[in-house]
Amino acid sequence: PPRSTLFPYTTLFRSRSCLLQYSRKKVIPMSTLNKEFVAAVREKVNACGYFRLLGMQLINFEIGSSVIKLEAGEKHLQPFGVVHGGVLASIIDAAAFWAVFPEVDQGKGMTTVDLKINYLAPLREGKIVARGKIIKMGKTIGLGEGTVYDQFGKILAHGVSTLMVLPNQNQLDDGQLPEKFID
Repeated sequence: PPRSTLFPYTTLFRSRSCLLQYSRKKVIPMSTLNKEFVAAVREKVNACGYFRLLGMQLINFEIGSSVIKLEAGEKHLQPFGVVHGGVLASIIDAAAFWAVFPEVDQGKGMTTVDLKINYLAPLREGKIVARGKIIKMGKTIGLGEGTVYDQFGKILAHGVSTLMVLPNQNQLDDGQLPEKFID
C-alpha cells in the first residue's frame, strides 16, 4: 500500500538530533545537548591559542547555531586601517564550525575543507558578533554558514563553510569531557 495509507496522519523523518513530525510541523528532540559539555568545550575553545591570539570568544553553541564575539582593535587592522579580511574569515569559519559541531558524534572531530566569504562592509574598530547556522549535515560532510555583524547590527560579511568529519580525531575530547548528549 502507499505510504500515505500506512501513515495517514504523521510522516516521520529522523536526523541525528531530532525526530521531525511533519503532519503537525512538530520537532521532537531525540537527544539534548548536555549543558555541562557545552560549558567545558566553550572553556577549552576560548583558552586555545588561536582564539586568544585573535581575541575571539565562543559565547554559545547549540544544535544548529552558534555565537562568537570579538572586540576589533588595532591588532586586527590591515595597513589601510580596516579590519583584515582574514579576521572576518576566521570568525565566520569558527561560527559555522560550532553550529555544525553538535551534529557530530562524541569523539569525532571536524576540519574545514572549503570556505567561501563575501565581504560586505569595512570596519575600523568595535565589537563584532558572528552567528553561525547549520545548513546540512551528512555522514561525513557538513555545511554551515556564518554572518558577521557590527555592534549596530550592520552585516559586515557572510560566508559558507564545508566541513569534513574526522573519525576518532577529536583532540578536544581528552576523556575529561562530560557526555555530549543527554537522552
